[in-house]
Amino acid sequence: MNRPDAQLRAGHVPADLIPPGTDPRSVVIVHTTPRSWTGPLVLILVATVGVCGLVYLTTVAVLSLVQVAATTAAAIKTAVPTLIGGGGLITLAVKVPKKKPSK
Repeated sequence: MNRPDAQLRAGHVPADLIPPGTDPRSVVIVHTTPRSWTGPLVLILVATVGVCGLVYLTTVAVLSLVQVAATTAAAIKTAVPTLIGGGGLITLAVKVPKKKPSK
């Protein structure tokens, strides 16, 4: 037993720890319990699963909104000519500005 804590765990009480005038047979050594890592590990695991679940749900929600937007755009695209009554005579165009000639 090289280490003092090993001596204490074995029940050997060093003489310098006993106050003067105390009967060594009446000395009680109290040991602390070893640290348990179960709580912190479970907390990390739960936090990781929670973050992954939040990312998954956010992704599903965004993809659902994109799908609804695409369906709505397709429905509007087919419904606008019918609502206007042009039967496809109206088209949308994007005007691109012309580049200025280089000198």
